[in-house]
Amino acid sequence: MGLKGSMYNGISGIRAHSEAMSIIGNNLANGNTIGFKGARTSFEDAFYSAINTGGGIGQVGHGVGIASIYGDFKQGPFEPSSEATNVAIGGKGFFTVRHPDTDATYYTRAGNFIFNKQGVLTDPHGYVVQGWKVNPNSESGKPDIIGSPTDIVLDRFQSPPVRTSEIAMTVNLSSKAEDKCNVTGQPFFSLHQTWNGKNNPPIPADRYAFQNTIKTFDESGTSHDLTIYFDPVKDNTVTTDAAGNRVYEFIVTVPPGEDGRTINGTALNTTSAAGLLMTGTMTFNPRGEMIGMSSFSLKDSATGGMQDLTNWVPSPMSDEGKPIFTANFLGKANANLATDPDANPITLDFGLSNGSNPPTWSTPTPADASAVGNTLANIPNFTTPKRSASYSTSYDTGNARNSQSQNGYGAGFLQAVEVDRDGVVTGRYSNGQVLDLYVLTLANFNNQYCLRREGGNLFSSTRDSGSALTGRAGTGPLGAIASNKLEQSNVDVGDEMVKLITTQRGFQANSKAITTADQLLGELIQLKR
Repeated sequence: MGLKGSMYNGISGIRAHSEAMSIIGNNLANGNTIGFKGARTSFEDAFYSAINTGGGIGQVGHGVGIASIYGDFKQGPFEPSSEATNVAIGGKGFFTVRHPDTDATYYTRAGNFIFNKQGVLTDPHGYVVQGWKVNPNSESGKPDIIGSPTDIVLDRFQSPPVRTSEIAMTVNLSSKAEDKCNVTGQPFFSLHQTWNGKNNPPIPADRYAFQNTIKTFDESGTSHDLTIYFDPVKDNTVTTDAAGNRVYEFIVTVPPGEDGRTINGTALNTTSAAGLLMTGTMTFNPRGEMIGMSSFSLKDSATGGMQDLTNWVPSPMSDEGKPIFTANFLGKANANLATDPDANPITLDFGLSNGSNPPTWSTPTPADASAVGNTLANIPNFTTPKRSASYSTSYDTGNARNSQSQNGYGAGFLQAVEVDRDGVVTGRYSNGQVLDLYVLTLANFNNQYCLRREGGNLFSSTRDSGSALTGRAGTGPLGAIASNKLEQSNVDVGDEMVKLITTQRGFQANSKAITTADQLLGELIQLKR
């Protein structure tokens, strides 16, 4: 090969170390680039020539080349951010973004995303972040996703109202309370008989032992006060049964002027039954535990006096075994009872439900409330009473509301956007609702080292990297999402400085090989003078 070949070996070394120096320089230049992943260079020896030697065939090398330039995908440190949409991935995975003009898909670790003036979540170059829409009716622990990944766009700046369909309330009704409402012959429906929707107030304050009000909402998002009145049944003939069980009566009411029901042509807000939605009883054992419940609602064929107990029949039950009443606040023609197509049924939960399937009232089931009379044995109950973890009681600790909730709310406006560790983008609204909007799409690759760098913190897939394997954060190999965080460059400056020194020395050594070969060639030229 000779001296000339040794010069070319030195040139290959200079070229290889120059490329390595470029990689190191790029790493150092991006030491503060969001989500940047450094690269490393590997050298390899070039091909060899065979020569004859005294010991046989020998080989002489022809320099060095670049074996590979691989990305370093180790985790970078996190920096706090004040933007909720600045997100980082703790572990494997890439965010997915789409070019707004070409629809080309790219991948990035830089989560410095913001919503633009059109409400589109974008990166600094205007590339649109991708995610799955969320099924608003998801019932699982995690939001259900719909379809394929799409642009994350805030098109739900307003949270629509949702009418109340469930009310849950647990109370303690004192076992020592005085019976303040006792209508002769109707001990279990004294509150019902005392109520008069034409009066103001409809029931005097001295005719019940306890009352509790909860705010509910109609279809338009308007709120309405719903009040439940309670009074113990301590008639001498029905104070307790042989087992020592005690009974409280209750009525469920709304302001009479807000009662829009019409039955058989009679507007209830013109009758004494205005605002009276349900009547019933609660039964407690001697330990104060709720063991039974009855409820009656106005039947759809009611005639004559709407407060007549013959017009009140055992309430229908939900599939969960909870009694149902219907409040018609908007005056819809067919929204009076749970059986009507336009009705808005509301379930009532005192902490006791019917565990039978299907849920039914136990026998004897009275045809109407008037059949109960003053006999405890005539009060219907759930076929299979089932207490929840929290239920109403009757202890000697005074009347009190323990808890209450309802599932309706009025309209609200978007106030803030948040992202959780599962990549779920949620909107927080002025009505107190937190609605799931999107789930960030993360991508992984069988061979991430063969991704193509596109600049702008973007990668694209190649044949060698394989197609993107998309999924949700925290599933499979994909990492979790950190909100209000940005992943910094993973370049280790100290490590790069050491590489800088060794690369410099390698470059110098190869340049010395060239100058030495040049000196030897000079000596050869000097042989002939």
